[in-house]
Amino acid sequence: MPTNDTRARTGAPAPTPAPAPAPESRQVPAPGPGYGAVLAVREFRFVFAAHLCSLLGVVVSELALTVLVYELTRSPLLSSLTFALGFLPYLLGGTLLAGLADRVPPRRLLVGADLLCAGCVGLMTVPLTPVAGLLALRCALAVVAPVFQGARTATLADILGEGELFVLGRSLLRIVSQSALLAGFAAGGVLLTAVPPRGALLVTAGTFLGSALLLRLGTARRPARGAGHREGLGATWGVLRDRRTRALLLMFWVPPLFAVVPEALAAPFADGAGASTAALGLLMCALPVGTVLGELLAGSLLSAAARARIALPLAVAGLLPFLLYATGPGVALAAAALFLAGATGAYTLGLDAWFVAAVPEERRGRAMTLMSAGLMTSQGLGMAAAGLAAEFAPVHTVVAGAGVLGTVCVALLAREVRATAPGRGKGSRPKGETRLTDI
Repeated sequence: MPTNDTRARTGAPAPTPAPAPAPESRQVPAPGPGYGAVLAVREFRFVFAAHLCSLLGVVVSELALTVLVYELTRSPLLSSLTFALGFLPYLLGGTLLAGLADRVPPRRLLVGADLLCAGCVGLMTVPLTPVAGLLALRCALAVVAPVFQGARTATLADILGEGELFVLGRSLLRIVSQSALLAGFAAGGVLLTAVPPRGALLVTAGTFLGSALLLRLGTARRPARGAGHREGLGATWGVLRDRRTRALLLMFWVPPLFAVVPEALAAPFADGAGASTAALGLLMCALPVGTVLGELLAGSLLSAAARARIALPLAVAGLLPFLLYATGPGVALAAAALFLAGATGAYTLGLDAWFVAAVPEERRGRAMTLMSAGLMTSQGLGMAAAGLAAEFAPVHTVVAGAGVLGTVCVALLAREVRATAPGRGKGSRPKGETRLTDI
C-alpha cells in the first residue's frame, strides 16, 4: 500500500491519510511472539494462577491420600488403588457429564467444580471418614476433573480467541502442569514430614478454594456456550462420529498410551540396572523435563505455520527414542532417550490449532472434556498394560516394543489426520501440514 507522501504519476494530490486504527481491546492485545502476549491478557493470568493452585492441590492430595490409606490399612493394594482411582473415573465423567461444559455458564461451572473438590478433600480430613469413604471421595474428584478441564480449555478460546494466543495459552498450561507434577510431589513429600496426611489434605482443600476465588474474581461472566442446544449423551457420540475430530482426538490419546510405558516401569528398570534412588529420580524427571523444554522452544521460536508443518513428523518420531532400550542401556542413555521423546511433545501445539478449528463452538466444551478424559484414560491403560507385559518380558524389551508398536500406530493416525484436513483434494497438500514421506 502506498505511503501518504507518494504521488501518482499524473500529479494527483496525495491520498487522504487513512484513519488511525481503533485502539486494541484491553482484554486481548494483538498477538506477539512467544508467551508474553498470552500473559499480557489479564483474564488469562487469573486462569493461569487458578490452574497452578488447583494442580498443586491435586498432586499433593494424591500423595497425602495414598499415604493416609496405607497408614490406615497397611495394604499396598489399597494404597496403589487409591492412586489408580485418579485415572479410571475420568472415562465416566468425561462421557456422561461432558455436556455440562456447554450447558452451564463456564465461570459458574469452574467455580462450582473447585468448591466441590474442596468439599471432597475437606471430608477426607475428618477422622471418622472410613477407608471406603476416602476411596469414594477420590473417585468423585476424578469424575469432576475432566469436566472442569474441558470447560477451562473451551473458555481459553473465549478469552484468547481461536488462533495463536489460544495455542500458546494451552501450551503454557501444559508446561505448568508438567512442572507442577515435579514440584508438587517434592512439596508434598516435604509437607508430609511436617504435618500428618490429614493436615496436608487440609492444605490442599485451601488450594481448591483459592482457585475458586481467583476464577470468580478474575474471569468474566459468559453465557452457556450451547444454551440453545438441548443435547444429551448422543451429542457426545456425535463428536466422535465426525471423522476429522475423531482422528485428532486419537492423535491426542494414542501417543501418551505408549509414552507412559518407561515411566510405569522406571522402578523395575532402575532395579535391574542396579541404579540408585537418585538415578530413579533422573529417569522419572527426564521425559517431563524434555516436554517442558520442547514446548517452550517451539512456542517461543517457531511461527504458527512452522509448528503446523512439524506437528505430524514430530508425533510420528516421538516414540522412536524408545528403541534405544533394545540395547539394554544404562541409566544415562535411557534418560537421554526419555528426554528426546519428551521434547517431541511439541507436536501438540499444532494439534491444538487444528482441533479448536474442527469443533463447532456449541460443542467445544464437550469435545475438550472428551479430550481430557481420553488422555487420562489412555495413560492409565498404558501403565496397566506396561506392568502386565513386564510380567512376561524384560523391561527394556517392553519399552522398545512399545516404541515400535506405538510408532506404527501413530504413523497410521497421522495419515488419517492428513487425509481429513480441510481443503484436501487429490494430489493436494493441506496448508501447514507435511506429508509423511517428507519425514
